[in-house]
Amino acid sequence: MQAVTEGNRRKEVRSLLDQIQAHPERDWTQARRRIATLNKLIAAPPRPRAH
Repeated sequence: MQAVTEGNRRKEVRSLLDQIQAHPERDWTQARRRIATLNKLIAAPPRPRAH
């Protein structure tokens, strides 16, 4: 399994925002929830990795 990085989360947020901007007529409720979650994860201090 590959670790999810902050960069991966930022790319996902950018992708979702691009989709919302391209198609504002759609219902983006779930995407907006995902963006909020990703932003919280990005803002949280990094946790130490277990070995």
